[in-house]
Amino acid sequence: MRFIVEGYPAYAYTGGKPHDPQRPTAVFVHGAAFDHSVWQWQSRYFANHGLSVLAVDLPAHGRSPGNVRRSIEELAQWLSAFIEASGSGPVHLAGHSMGSLIALETALAYPAQLASLALVGSAMPMAVGEPFLAAARDGADAALDMEAVWGHSRHAQLATSAVPGVTLLGASRRLNARAAQGVLAADLAACHGYRADPGALRKLALPVLVLGGKRDQMTPVTATEALAKEIPGARFLALDAGHSMMSEAPREVVAALRSHWLPAAR
Repeated sequence: MRFIVEGYPAYAYTGGKPHDPQRPTAVFVHGAAFDHSVWQWQSRYFANHGLSVLAVDLPAHGRSPGNVRRSIEELAQWLSAFIEASGSGPVHLAGHSMGSLIALETALAYPAQLASLALVGSAMPMAVGEPFLAAARDGADAALDMEAVWGHSRHAQLATSAVPGVTLLGASRRLNARAAQGVLAADLAACHGYRADPGALRKLALPVLVLGGKRDQMTPVTATEALAKEIPGARFLALDAGHSMMSEAPREVVAALRSHWLPAAR
């Protein structure tokens, strides 16, 4: 499904069901140089269990054209415009990695648009190592390797997958490789440079779920838990997975989101 946002078409996957803005809506936001497909399991589940679903492709990612945004604040502004264009709201907003920072900034800057917030594989600050930043700036294949290897637990690197014939690392690397030139570098720099206002974090009045991965090599679970402690009333869960927990532990992520969005399911 497409909406016009800031002058460009913006794509969102609806989980195989028509989007109904009159129903409670879940908006999913992907991470650096990825697209809506990282949320495919969760999108399909919730589209078939009571929610309208919009898994977005950010500008210059996936099926959404447009200019690369250079900061988390700019991406949050775009996401706010997307939510408005969709006619939905307040929405349940979930973001992974870079997407979690975008979701967090959206909650801080545009709280009236949100019913709840879920941060998956997050940290504040989300520092990115210089070798990774440099490889991405140079467009080197090494950057894709770093993203794939560090983005998964060592268990996931053993070619395990719920889908026969598919490896999580291989699928992740191919998806990153499809990104336009400069997108990964811009995304990583945006993550590295973002700082949320600690005072604003302590004033967040939304229901907040924070999911960390016990095997996460990009945003260590200790950093994710530390962020959760900065947000009053936030619920923290640590899953037995790496950074890409939506694919490494899809059922566990669904269960956590379900209990967050559909309290009667707890």
